[in-house]
This record gives sequence, structure tokens and C-alpha cells, in this order.
Amino acid sequence: MENYDTLSEAINDLKASGYTLDLNLKSHFLECNSKKVRLHPEDFKIDKSFRFEGMSNPDDNSILYAISSTQGLRGLLVDAYGVYAEGLSFEMNLKFKSH
Repeated sequence: MENYDTLSEAINDLKASGYTLDLNLKSHFLECNSKKVRLHPEDFKIDKSFRFEGMSNPDDNSILYAISSTQGLRGLLVDAYGVYAEGLSFEMNLKFKSH
């Protein structure tokens, strides 16, 4: 398993490994604006996740998800610790909590 010191280091390495799309978290799906695609929980899997803690401020904690879809798309989702659970559908919440 890879270990990264910084979020930007992880993003750069994962992009070089083919996770090139930027994904946005919505309440019922992931959205890829560049491909105009919505990925519902049954349409994607979380391949890897990495947690990063802010050096000076605990509010700077973030998590990086490397995600692949059943359509062959691969992308990255960056989110703050714990925030993703708020406002998500049951299915989306379950998907992220199980990883």
C-alpha cells in the first residue's frame, strides 16, 4: 500500500496511474462534469482511500478516494473527514462507510 506525505503528492501519483477524472460528491451520486456522467452507488467502487491530517489545524483533515466505475472511468474524489456523511442518501452513505 502506498504512503503519501501530502495530498498533492497522492493526487499526482494517482493521476499518473490513470485516475484522471475529477469527481464531485452529490447526495445520491458522484458527478464527473468533464464527461457529463453521474455515477450512482451501484456504478462505482472505491479502489483506494488515503487520509491526511492538517499539521496546524484539525479542520484541515481530508480524505482522497481513488474510484473506478463500471463504465471504465477512473477518477479522484477529495473530501473532508466526516463531512461526506451529511446529506448523503442511505446508499451513498453506506458505500463510503463500508470502505
